[in-house]
Amino acid sequence: MKIKAIFLGVVLLGIFNWVSGQNKPNIVIIISDDHAYQAIGAYGSVYGKTPQIDRIANQGAIFKNAFVNNSICGPSRATLLTGKYSHKNGFKDNETSQFDFSQDLFVKQLQKVGYNTAWVGKIHLGEKLQGFNYYDILVGQGTYFNPEFISKQGRKHTEGYVSDIVTEKAINWLDTIDSDRPFCLVIGHKATHRTWMPDPKDFGTYDSVNFTLPPTFYDDYQSRQAASLQEMSIDKNMKMGYDLKMFKSLEDMMEDGNFKRMNQAQKDRYVAYYRPIYEKLKQDNLTGKRLAEWKFKRYMIDYLNTAQSMDRNIGRVLDYLDQKSLSENTIVIYLSDQGFYMGEHGWFDKCWMYEESFRTPMVMRYPALLHPQSTIEAKVVNADIAPTLLELASVKQPKDMQGKSFVHVLKNNKEEHRKDLFYHYFENGEHAVSPHFGVRDDRYKLIRYYKRVENWELFDLEKDPNERHNVYKDPVYKSVVSRMKKKLASQMREFDDKEAEAIYKVNIDR
Repeated sequence: MKIKAIFLGVVLLGIFNWVSGQNKPNIVIIISDDHAYQAIGAYGSVYGKTPQIDRIANQGAIFKNAFVNNSICGPSRATLLTGKYSHKNGFKDNETSQFDFSQDLFVKQLQKVGYNTAWVGKIHLGEKLQGFNYYDILVGQGTYFNPEFISKQGRKHTEGYVSDIVTEKAINWLDTIDSDRPFCLVIGHKATHRTWMPDPKDFGTYDSVNFTLPPTFYDDYQSRQAASLQEMSIDKNMKMGYDLKMFKSLEDMMEDGNFKRMNQAQKDRYVAYYRPIYEKLKQDNLTGKRLAEWKFKRYMIDYLNTAQSMDRNIGRVLDYLDQKSLSENTIVIYLSDQGFYMGEHGWFDKCWMYEESFRTPMVMRYPALLHPQSTIEAKVVNADIAPTLLELASVKQPKDMQGKSFVHVLKNNKEEHRKDLFYHYFENGEHAVSPHFGVRDDRYKLIRYYKRVENWELFDLEKDPNERHNVYKDPVYKSVVSRMKKKLASQMREFDDKEAEAIYKVNIDR
């Protein structure tokens, strides 16, 4: 009798888990690398054609004020997984940090309630993953052509173009899993990371576009010492060979690491496309501003061509969900690991608390909750995604998560979420960007630089949306400085950033 009762209990528990699992939403997160909101159609891009990313926005919601807490690749992904800011999850920069996968991750919480979890593609947080039933990840930054992947079976070379391969692996995994269990799949794209190597089938897509220089392209950085010392200028720091494929000879081109790993057919298509461009450049003998503007145009073409393949592959994932009747009960989030500069301030790359890299594109589809073509103005940060997904899966948020669920905003997109935003960039290396932290509200942004540069910046975003005029020392803004410093102190305490607090206490205004 006792054995029968135990057996019945096990059966009932199994049925309960099956039913509760069926009611939980599936989750697909697509995270790109360095994809600027200015290059996305849904965000009003004049040039960028992104019909599949736009499709998510049209069928769901676009977030107009999504931000990151630290604008750089690895730390952004660490925040996505942990729901914690960089100083708490331990991965503060790409150069010195090691990610600790033994800490709590939102995917581990999902596993506890029956989710099948996977990460496919770029993660850039090491190779000893935890919290995933399956993974097949790019080695380090990954490569655009014929990349190396690491899975539980070891390291494997895969022929082809990276956006296609990552998508194929993700869809193949979906085909293998138990349809009775909910799943959480993260698809990490290599695109649109430097050095912007397009799929050859996309060559020519943007070649005839007449790109307009951003109004800040020739920024003089007056009153912004840190900005004047950076090394991410399209004019001065973008490399003709490495970045723009303008090599002096075919031999030089083939010695570059990106080309060494290509097969002959891939090399031939690159040579056929880029060598005539190089010959024309040599013939034109451009210098000064004409050369800088030529570099800007070539950067835009390569970047947007590279984004084409990623967008096309996002469409393949959406089509799969439709064909398998999974769309209604699947949360789909597309975001970049941070924003990026498309010539604003004369720059490429990221790092700064200035808007173009601080803000990230984010669109979300979930028919059970979101109306088509919704617009969400509330300020959210990438640390908020993990607790939001846990709430949607009816999982209690762990106490050490610093993010806050924005489910209430999804239910009523008129609601606010965060009044103030805290940011801390730690890396003191590539691009010579000085480490800094700061706070932003609806109108003002206060930044404190340290290490390379020791100073403050204040911007009035209403009067100066391009952030060209540092008004920190302007007597007119004295009360604003005082108010924003109080906000910054409050944010540092809320997120327990003791390093920032110690720097904040040093008076550099004397």
